[in-house]
Amino acid sequence: MPEIDTEGERYQADKPQARPGFYLKGCHQLDWGMKNRLARTFSPATGRTVMLAIDHGYFQGPTTGLERVDLSIVPLLPYCDALFCTRGILRSVIPAESTKPMVLRASGGPSILKELSDEQIAMDMEDAVRLNAAGVGIQVFIGGEFETRSIHNMTKLVDAGLRYGMPVMGVTAVGKDMVRNAQYFRLACRMIAELGAQYVKTYFVEDGFETVTASCPVPIVMAGGKKLPELDALTMAYNAVQQGAAGVDMGRNIFQADAPKAMIAAVSAVVHQDLKPAEALDMYNSLKSQG
Repeated sequence: MPEIDTEGERYQADKPQARPGFYLKGCHQLDWGMKNRLARTFSPATGRTVMLAIDHGYFQGPTTGLERVDLSIVPLLPYCDALFCTRGILRSVIPAESTKPMVLRASGGPSILKELSDEQIAMDMEDAVRLNAAGVGIQVFIGGEFETRSIHNMTKLVDAGLRYGMPVMGVTAVGKDMVRNAQYFRLACRMIAELGAQYVKTYFVEDGFETVTASCPVPIVMAGGKKLPELDALTMAYNAVQQGAAGVDMGRNIFQADAPKAMIAAVSAVVHQDLKPAEALDMYNSLKSQG
C-alpha cells in the first residue's frame, strides 16, 4: 500500500490559475465542441454561470416547488444561464423553442427510501447529444458506501463525453455521516477533477472555501443546498464567487422563494455584477413588490 502524505498547505488562493487561450480555468486544451458547450453554460463576459437546478425529482419525486415544472420553472427560463434537469423533464415539459443550454442529470437509481450512493449511469451519452445538451452531471460519493462505483460511473461518463465533445459536471454528494468542511471538499473536488470531470459542483463552507477552489484545477459551481432566508442565500452566493467559484447551481433557494423571478434576478446580479448581498436583497424586495 502506498504511503499516504499529509494534506498540503500552499494553496496561494491569491494567485489565479493561468488560462491561456480560453477563459475557463483548466479548459484551454479541450476540443472546440466541448469548449463551445462550456461557453453556452458559462458567460464569456464574466466566466460565471447561474444554473437553475431542478433535478431533485430523480430521487425525491415532486418536491416542494417542483410539483408542476411547467408552471413553476418554465417561466424562470429567461432568467437563468443554464438549466440542470433530467431528460424526462426536458422531453415532457421544457419547450423545444427554448435556447437556454441544458445540463442533464446522468446518474440515478435509488430513491430517498434507499442508500443514495448506490447509483449508476442512467443515461446514454448519445441521448445527451440527441437532446443537444450543453453538458451532463453525475453524483460522486466520496466517502460513501458505494464510493468506488460512483467514481467509475463518472470516469465512464467522462470517456463517453470526450468521444462526443460533451462536458461532464461531477457533483460532490455528501452523505449523512460526512463532515461538510473544507478538508472534505478539497479531497472530493480534487479527486473529481483529477479523474477527468470538466467542472465540479460542490457546497460552500464558511471556513476555507478559497482553498477548495484554488486546489481544484477546473471550474467549481456552488450548490445551493437547503432553503435559506434570502439574505443568507445571496450572501452565500456572493462569498462563493468572491472566493473563486465560477458561479452557482441553485435550486431550492430560487424556486422555493416567495418570489422566484425576483430571487433569480438578484442571484444573477450577485454572480455576474458582484452586487453586494444587502444591495441584492433590496433588489429582490423591490422586484417582489412589483409582482
